[in-house]
Amino acid sequence: MADRRTPVPLTAFQRELLATLATRPTDDRYLAGGAAMHFAPTSTRYSDDLDFFHDSESRVASAFDQDRGTLGDAGYEVDVDLVLPGFVRAVVGKGADATRIDWAHDSAWRFMPLVRDELGGFLLHPIDLAANKVLALAGRDEPRDFVDILFVHRTVLPLAGVSWAAVGKDPGLSPLSLLELLKRHGRYRPEDFERLQLTEPFDLAAAKKEWLTALGDAEAFARERPPEESGCLYYSPSLDRFVTPSPGVALGEQGLVLHFGRPGGVLPRIADSRIDSSPGTS
Repeated sequence: MADRRTPVPLTAFQRELLATLATRPTDDRYLAGGAAMHFAPTSTRYSDDLDFFHDSESRVASAFDQDRGTLGDAGYEVDVDLVLPGFVRAVVGKGADATRIDWAHDSAWRFMPLVRDELGGFLLHPIDLAANKVLALAGRDEPRDFVDILFVHRTVLPLAGVSWAAVGKDPGLSPLSLLELLKRHGRYRPEDFERLQLTEPFDLAAAKKEWLTALGDAEAFARERPPEESGCLYYSPSLDRFVTPSPGVALGEQGLVLHFGRPGGVLPRIADSRIDSSPGTS
C-alpha cells in the first residue's frame, strides 16, 4: 500500500475507497473497527483495513455483492479471500495500492446510535468502538489493540468506565472478570510495534506504566460501584458526554444519569434529575 498520508489517519487510498462506496448510500452498513476509531485527527495509528458491519447476517452477502459491483465499475480489483456465513473478506486494489475490507455481521446491541460522517457514511459511535476494543483486547493479545485501548483511555473514556460498561455487551463477563483477562495482556517488546503504522514513536515503558495505573484504577472503580449498575455508562448532561463518576459521591450530586445500551442504541434521555438504575434506563 502506498504510504501517502492525509490529515486524518486513513491512507489516501482508503479515503478514495470510502468516497467510492459512498456513491451507493446505504443505511444498514456502518464502518467499525480500527478505521472508524482512527478517524480522529489526534489518532495514534493507521488501520490497514476497513471493517464494514451489518446488523443482519443475511444482509452481508448481498451487501458485498452490491459493493463489489460499485467498486468494479470504478476500476477497482476485488480479490475475495474468505467467504463464511455472515462474513466476507476481500483485498481491494487499484494500481499499486490495496487494502483489506471485511464485510461482517455484528450484534445490533449498542449504547449509542450510529454516527453519520460525510466521508465514511455511518460509523459506530466512539463509545461503542471503545467497548468493542476492550472486549477484543480481553480475548486476544495484539499490539494494535494495546495501542488502541490506551488511545481510548486518553481520549474517549478512562479504562475504568469503558471496562465497567463493556460487560453490557457481553453479559457472560463481570467487570472484575473482564479486568482479570485484561491483566494477562500488555507484555510486549518494542519490536512488536514496529510493524504498526503509528503516527508517532511508541514509548513502551511509558505505555506500560500508564496501563498498570489504568488497570489499578479500573479495579478500584469496579469494587466501589453497585453491582446493579454494571454494564452501564454515566452521562453528564452539563458536559454533554460520558464520564467516570467520582467515588464516594452520589450520582445525583454529580448530576449524572445512568445510560444502558439496547438494540440500535439510544441517545441519553434527560427527563429530570432523578436516577433510575433499572436496566434499559437511559
